[in-house]
Amino acid sequence: MKEKIVFVTGANKGIGFGIAKHLGLSGWKVIIGARDEKRAQEAIGKLQEAGANVLGWVNIELADLASIEQAAKELNENHPNLSLLVNNAGIPGDMSVDGLHTEIDDIKKTLDVNFIGTFALTKALAPTLEKNGGRIVNITVPSEISPYWHPLAYVASKAAQNAMMGVMAIEFEQKGSALEIFSVHPGPTTTDLNGNMSLPGFHDIETVGQKTAELINDGANHQGEFIELYPIVKED
Repeated sequence: MKEKIVFVTGANKGIGFGIAKHLGLSGWKVIIGARDEKRAQEAIGKLQEAGANVLGWVNIELADLASIEQAAKELNENHPNLSLLVNNAGIPGDMSVDGLHTEIDDIKKTLDVNFIGTFALTKALAPTLEKNGGRIVNITVPSEISPYWHPLAYVASKAAQNAMMGVMAIEFEQKGSALEIFSVHPGPTTTDLNGNMSLPGFHDIETVGQKTAELINDGANHQGEFIELYPIVKED
């Protein structure tokens, strides 16, 4: 049986760490994507202590196209059996301001990472993933605007990412490609991205990581699907 190798971006902490952990406990060999060697090595140590199978890490900065190109080159050359990409890494943008007062520069920076960087990485790894009948999983939020939580830069960047997923899914089907792409919305989760917010209806990294891994491992075809683990709902 061919080895199962996954690359998870932003896997040194937060939801990415949880996903990497539970994939690594369920038969996947995990490569974590991170921007900082110290944090990456600390995460690898914690993952291995938990029993996860970790191959190592790759340095990647999604705001830097040259960094993405180098990371993809390393992955394509050193891990030809790569068959799963989890696009998890992202930045929040300025969540403290309303839409009208969002700075243009903040919109650009958030789009650069969450959409353009994610697209560039997906594009660069697609040939290897397709050769292996692989999958692309995007960790995202709904494009529909929630009245309870709607930071403009972040939501706009994820809406663009969702459009990317939908377009690619249709094209993969039309072309008969072996590639599969779908999106996962974890729902309200306590992470650094939201200042470790913990309110009724929020879940922890462990819960979300395990449920995402179970979804990836369920054996079903999810081409073009937007799957909500825990929808955002109004709390009474």
